[in-house]
Amino acid sequence: MLKVGIVGLPNVGKSTLFNALTNAKNAQSANYPFCTIEPNVGVVNVPDERLYKLKELVHTDTVIPTAIEFVDIAGLVKGASKGEGLGNQFLHNIRETDAIVQVVRCFDDVNTIHVEGKVDPIRDIETINTELALADISTLENISKRISKQVKAKDKEALIQNNVIEKCMTYLEKGQFINTDSFSEDEKKALHFFHLLMAKPVIYCANVSEVDLKNGNNYTKKVQEFAKGNSQVVLICANLEEELVDLGQDEAKNYLKELGIENSGIERMIKSAYEILNLRTYITAGEKEVRAWTIAKGTKAPAAAGVIHSDFEKGFIKAEVVSYDDFIASGSWATAREKGLARLEGKDYVVEDGDIMLFRFNN
Repeated sequence: MLKVGIVGLPNVGKSTLFNALTNAKNAQSANYPFCTIEPNVGVVNVPDERLYKLKELVHTDTVIPTAIEFVDIAGLVKGASKGEGLGNQFLHNIRETDAIVQVVRCFDDVNTIHVEGKVDPIRDIETINTELALADISTLENISKRISKQVKAKDKEALIQNNVIEKCMTYLEKGQFINTDSFSEDEKKALHFFHLLMAKPVIYCANVSEVDLKNGNNYTKKVQEFAKGNSQVVLICANLEEELVDLGQDEAKNYLKELGIENSGIERMIKSAYEILNLRTYITAGEKEVRAWTIAKGTKAPAAAGVIHSDFEKGFIKAEVVSYDDFIASGSWATAREKGLARLEGKDYVVEDGDIMLFRFNN
């Protein structure tokens, strides 16, 4: 399951956002640092209206969306890489995530204290990134010591790891995220096992007031400029998202329309997570259930089948595929086949987002 960490300085709205995301109401939200002592974990269904349209066509009562696990972690402060605040515990939990959502305060409120005394989103981002980079440098220094003998002995794997360490250090010493464009495939594999914080994709979640949700403000413009070309920025009003949870689905959508907003911030943030991680969704649809499955962009049919069960990949023969739009237009598998819209694809077929799939395999 995709795992995303929610991070930020104290009192920026992380736990409020987590409450809204998971509809948990159990992540303590208070106006002082470290009110979140243990990581709060919640599994969130990925919104996908396609599943419910398919449900009506295939006459099933069961819909299973794909899901994301969100982890809300105690607020980070300067010195976290050296154990300040809840630093070490915080950083350990972040290493286990696939991506990071940095919640950044982009609103003024005299009643909510800022740990630095003044709202400055770029300073906050740089504080977090510096601490992550320092922690990664420490990690790489430890790995370097551990493999030093193997490097001297010209061990192939150790030499690859050493090259990765040297490349990563050029970024981390500048407090920059690690760009892997110049890394070989072997180096990328080694990097993956290092679990470096600055190698993870980041979404900046600019927490604004309800008034600024549609068009943003001077704070969000600075965040967007900072993130340009490297990360995604999503504007969200954490307090509003938490309030929307108490409304019915239709009422919540109507309220957002009144604000001139099509989708909730949560939906936009989940979409951004999928985009930044290059993820896609394919669907299986029948009388038993309609179910979404998450795969990486470029996944071929056998590997996609393996997401359901490893036996499907091992015994893969063919995949019967209909695009979502064609299935909706046809109304059923039978009609799609009659119209020639259902096709058989082999092992080299690259699965597209929204494909409706039926696998044929040997037991």
